[in-house]
Parts: sequence; C-alpha cells; structure tokens
Amino acid sequence: MFVMGVDPGLSTTGYGVVDSAGAWPRLVSCGVIRTHPDAKIEERLAELFQDLRGILEEHRPVEFGIEEVYTNRNLETAASVGRAAGVALLAAGLFGIPTFEYSPSQVKLAVTGYGRATKQQVRYMVTKRLGLDGLSGPADGADALAIALCHLQRPRVALGGGA
Repeated sequence: MFVMGVDPGLSTTGYGVVDSAGAWPRLVSCGVIRTHPDAKIEERLAELFQDLRGILEEHRPVEFGIEEVYTNRNLETAASVGRAAGVALLAAGLFGIPTFEYSPSQVKLAVTGYGRATKQQVRYMVTKRLGLDGLSGPADGADALAIALCHLQRPRVALGGGA
C-alpha cells in the first residue's frame, strides 16, 4: 500500500511516498516541488497542481496525509501555505484518494516519540524508520515522509494525542 505525505508550501512543497506492504515501511519516492517566487500566484498554484498530479499518477497512493495549516504570526505565510494545501487536497480529491490532516506536533510525536522534536530529530528518525543511511535535500521532503509515517500509525497517534 502506497501512502503519500505532503508538507505544503507555495515556494516549496515536500512530498514523500512510502510503501507499507512489508514488515517495515519502505521509501518509494521523496522530493520537493518548487515554484518561482516571481511568478503570478495562479501560475504557481497551477504548476504545483500539475506536479502533484504527475506524482499521484505515477505512484497511485491509496491514502494521503498532509500537514494541517496553522496560523502563526506571519499571516501572509499562513495564507500561501493554505493555498498550497488546498491545491494538494484538490489533487488528492480528484484522484479519489482519502486524505487525513495532522498537526506538526502529531507528526513529531508519531515519528520521534516527542511532540516538540526539532527538524533534525525528525529527519534522523525518518532515516532510521525507513532504513536509510541518510536523506539529502531540503527538510520539506523529510517532513513529508514523516507525515506519511505518521499516517501509517494513525491509530496510535489518535490515542496518544498531541504534545
């Protein structure tokens, strides 16, 4: 069973696809989708949609996890992340893929056992849980894999709550 995790962002959206068919989850694909900051918003969202659609067509995940959009002090950032998340949810919806949203603390708790883990701790545990020597690239890809791993153990996350 392929599960896809998405860490949404307008400039950089991380994605990770994990195969859960074996005894341990296995990395299938991981990367980032970048949009040019000088392009018009509608062009950036269209590019994000096209790239996500391509990944969904290639891997055909059966479920889709995405990080919840949270509001921080920078409302402009929250709005752009919300737009990217909406595009990702739309892409999954058009493929008929059930989607599940997770807070950052739920993801950290599921992957590291601590809801306030650092990005470095999350990356480290993602590599260990997937049996990798390391994981190169931006943190967004590792975060997306963490979301996919969180989704794979969602009953435990739901019972354990956030931190």
